[in-house]
Amino acid sequence: MAKEKRTTSRARTTAVRTGLGGANDHGAVAPPLHLTSTFTYESFGVPREHDYTRTSNPTRDTLGQAIADLESGAGATVTSSGMSAITLVCHLLERGDVLAAPHDCYGGTHRLLTSLHARGQFEVQFVDFTDPGQVRDAIAAGPKLVLVETPSNPLLRITDVKAIAALCQEAGSLLAVDNTFLSPALQRPLELGADLVIHSTTKYLNGHSDIVGGAVVAADPGLHVELQWWANCLGLSGAPFDSYMTLRGIRTLHARMRAHEENTAAVVALLASHPGVSSVYYPGLTDHPGHEIAARQQKGFGAMVSFELAGGTDRVGKFLDSLEHFFVAESLGGVESLVAHPATMTHASMDPLARKRAGLSDSLIRLSVGIEDPADLIDDLTRALDQLARPTPIPAQLTATR
Repeated sequence: MAKEKRTTSRARTTAVRTGLGGANDHGAVAPPLHLTSTFTYESFGVPREHDYTRTSNPTRDTLGQAIADLESGAGATVTSSGMSAITLVCHLLERGDVLAAPHDCYGGTHRLLTSLHARGQFEVQFVDFTDPGQVRDAIAAGPKLVLVETPSNPLLRITDVKAIAALCQEAGSLLAVDNTFLSPALQRPLELGADLVIHSTTKYLNGHSDIVGGAVVAADPGLHVELQWWANCLGLSGAPFDSYMTLRGIRTLHARMRAHEENTAAVVALLASHPGVSSVYYPGLTDHPGHEIAARQQKGFGAMVSFELAGGTDRVGKFLDSLEHFFVAESLGGVESLVAHPATMTHASMDPLARKRAGLSDSLIRLSVGIEDPADLIDDLTRALDQLARPTPIPAQLTATR
């Protein structure tokens, strides 16, 4: 017999225990994985709780409950990817509606929004969310939806969610916040007044770079039902196996984030003091323009860091090729450290002019700091940066002819 729940769990306990020890025939602690596409009816005309996995699945529903609880939401719709989560939110818009979005958002988001705009599905206004006047004017015009990315990808710009939420409430606009860079372990936008939270669960929620998934959390039950309907209609629902793996990853979310942040503090200290680096973008630095807001609305500064190499773009390739403990790869949020060059990787789909307007230079490097031994990460970065200062050796055959 299942025990009656008598207490309300704190976030770390919820992350670890959601789905564990559920009612079953064998007393298993870990929940089962329901790898089925369809479910039998009890009898003719009498469906069970689940009838088809595109519509609902016990494993995916357990993950959705965990994410909703962690974000303090009414419900979470689990999708097949982070981009399908954003696509799902876009289906709340109708022809003629306006979406206000960050001018410096993730390249895939920028590509999706500009493409849907070009097809006439809705209007898009790209806004510099670091410009208070531009933000006020954009929201005062009454967009149907305002999309915020904080910290932004890849420049780690911070948006005051509570202030934007107040403007949206006054204008009658929905506010959606992409919380991928921090996860609910470090930021809870719904508690700051947002209506929706978007995740690429591929990143910190799963944490092991072995699945692709997304989620949209709604503060309002009615909005959650509408999103569930669209996910089923469009076929955007996440797969049971990916859901199971993500739920497994969430159990270590808070422990991982502590290790990520400890390592990141050491990495940032190195980058901020090394002559081979001209600029560092990290909200934890006191001279970061969004530091005070981040300290107020976040529980930590995260493990994403971007920086500019001194000497310009010619050094990017040499630096990346010199690293051993940072994989040159897309994505972020896994236990392993990754390094990306936004101009040719994550934001390559943005045209050069759009990247320039967003402040994304070709010498910008983005790190996703993992949970390896920090000394190895520091040694690796130091060696790669120091190597940039050394003159390129002259090939032996050229030396011999001089």
